[in-house]
Amino acid sequence: MSTVLFNTLDLALLFTIYQCVLFAFFLLLIKKGKKQSNILLALFLLSYAAIPLDTLINFGEAFRQFAINLSPNIFYVFGSAYWLESVLLLFYVRSLIYKDFKLKKQDLLYLLPFVLYLGYEANNWYLLDTNTKLAILNGYHIEEEPFYTRFINLFRECFRTFCGVLCLLELRHYQKQIKNNFADIEDVDLTWLKVLIIGFLIIRVQAILVTMGFMTSIDLHLTINYPVLGQLSNFMVMFLISFLIFFSLGVSKLFNGIDSVNNALTDKQAIDPAQVNRLINYMTENKPYLNQLLTLENLAAQIAMPARQLSQVINRHFDKNFFEFINGYRIDESKALLTQEENAKATILTIMAQAGFNSKATFNTLFKKTVGMTPSQYRKEQKELF
Repeated sequence: MSTVLFNTLDLALLFTIYQCVLFAFFLLLIKKGKKQSNILLALFLLSYAAIPLDTLINFGEAFRQFAINLSPNIFYVFGSAYWLESVLLLFYVRSLIYKDFKLKKQDLLYLLPFVLYLGYEANNWYLLDTNTKLAILNGYHIEEEPFYTRFINLFRECFRTFCGVLCLLELRHYQKQIKNNFADIEDVDLTWLKVLIIGFLIIRVQAILVTMGFMTSIDLHLTINYPVLGQLSNFMVMFLISFLIFFSLGVSKLFNGIDSVNNALTDKQAIDPAQVNRLINYMTENKPYLNQLLTLENLAAQIAMPARQLSQVINRHFDKNFFEFINGYRIDESKALLTQEENAKATILTIMAQAGFNSKATFNTLFKKTVGMTPSQYRKEQKELF
């Protein structure tokens, strides 16, 4: 990055800081919802606010000299947030998709680079006397930094990118598992979270390119305009934070959490026929699928079977996920309702609701896929047969 930032860039950085801090306090003090997720998102925002502040202190035309006059100890302290924000975003994503999410001992390994960096800065900066610090800052030229500092920065950006990739993998796992837990997924909108994760991942990849461009320019003496990517990232972050604030306000309504434990059985495990018969009899006699809000946990409680075991029975014996299993019964119910004389004047939407569906799009898609025709065509065909 250039040692002097234009005022427009300063304003973008300041606005990003303002957004992050304001929304973080909103999450902590006002917003209702999943408390753990709110706290993690607030910590992520506060850590991210430290990054543009670090940029302003080190490279801002007006801010650098002010920071030197205030205290040389301000330098590099906010840079530690680079090692923290990506980890907090990963924890936030996990807290959304796993209803039983808790930080574990192995999660502390993600914080190890942050701790090591603090030790590095304590040894290389904070233990120096004030006069030495002032001399270094007043004679500072970014091109004169030792090679190992550029290598540390490159490792930092690779670590942040690695955490971003883990976020994508967690979201992919959620998409695979959601149908094992819910019969209705129409209201689960993952678009905003995908955009958020991919957006920050792009920024981190850009940061790798900026660092590599800087290293190439300094160490190989090649002229590369690396500041352009860095400046573009500043504006991208500003818009991403705005996007995050807008869409995360409704996050509690968009997400249905899943268990962190995989419900899949191994090939060596057998299904108890008694459990299969209990499930079939209950589905036939009580028709729980007529409840539009039915979930795996609801059904498991009704038949007094652990949710994980129920999922295994459905997956292994019926070779279906929970979504396919429940909606298969609903399709059969809708076919029966469509052929009944008393429903001759009932609308398709009424039949849909009576069968347990609450989404017209899901109903029409599954009906046509299963039966080979639309509900209206099926009703017409059945009338012609009789």
